[in-house]
Amino acid sequence: MGLTRSLDDDPLTLALQPPEDETPAERSLREHYEAEARRISDEIDEQIRREREAEKKKRRPVKLLLLGQSESGKTATLKNFQLTYAKKEWMEERASWRVVIFLNLVRNVNHILDQLAEEIARSNSQHGHSTGSEESSEEGHGASSSSRRRSKTPLRFKEKHRILSLRLGPLRGVQADLEQRLGAETTELYSTDVTTAAPFGSFQRKALQEFSINSTNGWKSALDKFRPNRWAQEGGTPTRRQRDADDNAAIEVVASCREDMKSLWEDTTIREMLSSRKSRPLEDSPGFFLADVERIACHSYQPSDDDIIRARLRTLGVQEYNFVFEHGHTVGQEWRLFDVGGTRSSRAAWYPYFEDVDAIIFLAPISCFNEKLAEDRKVNRLEDSYLLWRSVQSCKLLAKTQMILFLNKCDLLQQKLQRGVRIRDSVPSFGDRRNDLPTATRYFQQHFREIQRQYSPVQRPFYVHLTSVIDTRSTAATLGAVEESILRNHLRRADLM
Repeated sequence: MGLTRSLDDDPLTLALQPPEDETPAERSLREHYEAEARRISDEIDEQIRREREAEKKKRRPVKLLLLGQSESGKTATLKNFQLTYAKKEWMEERASWRVVIFLNLVRNVNHILDQLAEEIARSNSQHGHSTGSEESSEEGHGASSSSRRRSKTPLRFKEKHRILSLRLGPLRGVQADLEQRLGAETTELYSTDVTTAAPFGSFQRKALQEFSINSTNGWKSALDKFRPNRWAQEGGTPTRRQRDADDNAAIEVVASCREDMKSLWEDTTIREMLSSRKSRPLEDSPGFFLADVERIACHSYQPSDDDIIRARLRTLGVQEYNFVFEHGHTVGQEWRLFDVGGTRSSRAAWYPYFEDVDAIIFLAPISCFNEKLAEDRKVNRLEDSYLLWRSVQSCKLLAKTQMILFLNKCDLLQQKLQRGVRIRDSVPSFGDRRNDLPTATRYFQQHFREIQRQYSPVQRPFYVHLTSVIDTRSTAATLGAVEESILRNHLRRADLM
């Protein structure tokens, strides 16, 4: 009774009670207004709930993995995303790429010098040290490497080649210094004990612990070492003045060797030596800059967008990169991209990143139909891409993940075909088809499509693009289509469509 009396005496309760003399018409009108007020209040509450839920889902980043073997173009694709959609950070990193491009250039030269030393030693041993200052009557007449291979005519090196080797000798010190400063990302893997294309297929926790590398490592971390103010902000590290002195010393050596590097690359005998080797042409390799030596090897050099896309640093483990799109269909949306190490021994680290991924861009370099893996010279690179694509397609964890295939390096494929390289010599199933780009791309595309049809646990669309990811303009157009497709799938998964 006491409780009832206290409620009856409550001023708010008394104020909300209807008047004692309320007529039936007034009561009906009051109840109508109260019901309407409750309805509006409930609608507002529901709208707030929906908006909070939508905002929560909207904030979930789009998760995109870039997969493929080593040197397939994954990092170049990531850089294209940054160039196209995160221009501000791209501009902040631009100057840092200069030292990487210098390293790539110096490596090009030292690679040639290594081959030159081998050829001169071989020539000397075969001809009783009769080279030296001998002049070749074929100099400047462009004798083809194929005619040399048929006739077994030895290359004739001159005194100028020995002098060039000596004058370019300081570049070996520059390479060692830059590699030491950039870290493990500068090393390339040339052997492995992994014999399967996809070690994540038989995933084990022990393998994960052995092969996973913290996602803050990799080429992004290497690049951070050369960002403006980076060293000055960290205690116990070299000062900005010391860093600039190291940079200037390397640039000084590179710039002083510019004319000699140019002479080396343009020398007829050197070009014949390179052409006569069975290995991949140097100009087809990632990070090739010798053709631009006159522009790059100078104190005032600043990297262009194309230079940065072409620059080569190996990715270690899995490299995570987050950014918010500054424009495009997904302006304001956060994207989380993962660039992975593509060598066979690196692939076990991929598996943990398969969970909850929105899309995978799989890069298959189809120009490599006649090349072997750098880490396993018994394995054809195209066959490795087929096996890797099959493993990714058949992975049950990725059954609901959107797959987008980039048949990459179409520009290099066309150059090979124009040089007369025949696909059927390396891919017997290609048969007597026309040895041209349209026929080749259709053939490779159909093979990847058939693998997806056979091995995917669910039926899914076949998305494929013919790409050359070092071509920034065409790649930007491709990424525009890919962005819209991935976003649509991302929103569908978030139940917003």
